[in-house]
Amino acid sequence: MALSRPAFLAKLPPFPVVPTERAAWTIAGFAPVAVVIAATTPALWLIAPIAAAALFVLILFDAYLAGNVEHWEVSAPSDAEVGQPTPVKVTAHFKRGSRANVRAALEFDPRLGNAGRAEFTLESDRFDSGQAGSVELKPERRGTADVTRAWLRWSGPLGLGARNASRALDTEIRIWPDLSPVRSKELQTFLRDAQTGLIARRIRGEGTQFESLTEYEAGMDRRRIDWKASARHVHLYARENESERNNQIVFAFDCGQAMCEPVDGMPRIDRAVTAALTCAFVALKSSDKVSLFGFAQRPQIMTPFVSDARAFHRLQSAAAGLDYEATEPNFTLALATLTAKLQRRSLIVLFSDFTDPTAAELMIESIGRLVDKHLVLFVTIADSELEELINEEPGDIATMARSVTADTLATQRSIVLQRLRRMGVDVIEAPWNQIGYRLIDRYFEIKNSEAIG
Repeated sequence: MALSRPAFLAKLPPFPVVPTERAAWTIAGFAPVAVVIAATTPALWLIAPIAAAALFVLILFDAYLAGNVEHWEVSAPSDAEVGQPTPVKVTAHFKRGSRANVRAALEFDPRLGNAGRAEFTLESDRFDSGQAGSVELKPERRGTADVTRAWLRWSGPLGLGARNASRALDTEIRIWPDLSPVRSKELQTFLRDAQTGLIARRIRGEGTQFESLTEYEAGMDRRRIDWKASARHVHLYARENESERNNQIVFAFDCGQAMCEPVDGMPRIDRAVTAALTCAFVALKSSDKVSLFGFAQRPQIMTPFVSDARAFHRLQSAAAGLDYEATEPNFTLALATLTAKLQRRSLIVLFSDFTDPTAAELMIESIGRLVDKHLVLFVTIADSELEELINEEPGDIATMARSVTADTLATQRSIVLQRLRRMGVDVIEAPWNQIGYRLIDRYFEIKNSEAIG
């Protein structure tokens, strides 16, 4: 879809020299004066065209004083992350002259934010003879975004005449999932201090897999006493277990219409991808295997299981390829395909959302078949808009109707989640900024309870 030119260039003719806004206001101010002169002293009517010609010459002279641009360029990073600030910089070097109000405008893919356009001022660079300016864009969706065109405008010292330059660009910015939680100091500190961290050793005292016997000591859990071994040796012995490794964990993403709806300015699917990749990184550090699965009307991707944290970039690349589809997801086909590809019991973390119980029926039925063979964790983002509508003061009939409708939807949503829990599905419902941490906590609870294998 073609984008219109930026606002401050939209009405300018395609000439290198143009009048500025100040010149336009000056001309508008002279118009009533010319009318008064023509009405009161018709013999002096020549003053008006002479003044107009003088102003025209002054505009040209001011534009001449502004000088020519020697060279200018637009620099942008080749990679960005959805929701994270991405700086795009314009630098310009001029041959001569005295200029003021140097401005730049950019046209780009709307997925970079700002409705696909940005305008900003260039300032003198302290470390260079030119002028530079930048704008911070916040990508709103994953994919490859193009910066297609740039404009540069600068005026003379009087602010009456301006000069323009424009060029087509072929700059591409690849927008990846947001990995800022993975790089956070809190998570890195947690992984460094966690028992299931980087040290490859057996974790004794946890889990259900037998590792060895040890003499029972005061303070140990009595449930760990091995009574048969104690009877044979006429001495109390306790079992030491080791935590299970190499669990298979599949992060499954519903890429359908409900997950494409924004929450706090970003699609739900992108919020889910960030939380999943954060938990996947923790799982890889815990010696488990991770795979990603995406679907809408049909399966999109199914990655092989990754077991090494050094191969985490494969999961990131696969997550970047999850597409947005404004269609209802086919849970029956997707989850049946996923079940056929899994050869052993796995933990399946399903990120999805629903708008009404009717749309959730097929989802519940398909998840029910999945629970028979695998451990399922259903993750959904809490709808903050529903809570706001429910708590809104009923000042009029329309507000009351919205509140009642929102309360009905929230009740239906609660019923669906309760049905999933009764089926044996573990459910996480939380605001988007808490999903990642809640998911990591639940992962460790499941892992330590040996419920996967």
